[in-house]
Amino acid sequence: MNYNTYSSYFRNLFGGRAQKLSIDAGFTCPNRDGKLSRGGCTFCNNDAFTPSYLRGGKSIRQQIEEGIEFHAWRYHDPAAYLAYFQAYSNTYAPLDVLKQRYEEALSHPLVKGLIVGTRPDCVDEEVLDYLAELSKQYYVAVEYGIESVYDDTLVRINRGHDMATTRRAIQATAQRGIHCGGHLILGLPGESREMMLQIPREVNSLPLSTVKFHQLQILKGSLLEQSYREGTADVTTFELDDYVQLVCDIVERLRPDLVIERFAGEVPPRHQAAPERSWHRPDGRLLRNEELPVLVDKELQRRGTRQGSLYTPGS
Repeated sequence: MNYNTYSSYFRNLFGGRAQKLSIDAGFTCPNRDGKLSRGGCTFCNNDAFTPSYLRGGKSIRQQIEEGIEFHAWRYHDPAAYLAYFQAYSNTYAPLDVLKQRYEEALSHPLVKGLIVGTRPDCVDEEVLDYLAELSKQYYVAVEYGIESVYDDTLVRINRGHDMATTRRAIQATAQRGIHCGGHLILGLPGESREMMLQIPREVNSLPLSTVKFHQLQILKGSLLEQSYREGTADVTTFELDDYVQLVCDIVERLRPDLVIERFAGEVPPRHQAAPERSWHRPDGRLLRNEELPVLVDKELQRRGTRQGSLYTPGS
């Protein structure tokens, strides 16, 4: 492949495939519980990304067991299972609560580590010190929702923090030797293609290990749905080829050492407010997420470029 893949990253760490097991540990978000806001980020509907096996108030242990069973039909005998605390903000609780829930996951004999999804404004020194201690025995990664590198956009999507907060959180995490990931959305309100091409400049300046990109999806039940239907959302919804071209332009500008986890998000059609923007293969069938990297790699091959081809240190 012409970029650093997530699967290769884990093969180097574990000697084989690592399977993430999504967990809903019952956390919420300061953008929903009233601390910052009650509306949430305008693009968010967490139910759209929640696997069916997480529903019903199950214990963390039960979610892990069902997650292993859920993935068994497709992936056999991975080298490692990683508990992925995915739903909402998974450091947004007192430390004793976090310890109980993380350690319940790590007590499973097949789980070799944690991936903790959270917001940059939901970590503090105490939590990071605890995660650093865990990382001496287990694989531990914190995945931050960066979403946008532009403060104006962060205000428009009701994010509740600025880019300076993101930088501080990522730097404090990496300084402790914790694997650090970032999540960004392409197509957010007011962001032109030229602005999106500047994202690598910001990402390259951060001590991230991994990065993942999602195209903006207009989800039913999100605050963005109403403005989209009214024609006032000012967002970019991509045709497939346009998106592949943009992603390749971004990959060429990324630091060569960054690991790219994924290029797109995928939700069931029932959650999409704009199903006409789903991507399809030439035979009319829906394009699955795992097919997009092949298209990106083919385009990079056609161009004769790869990750970092347009990167220069400090840029």
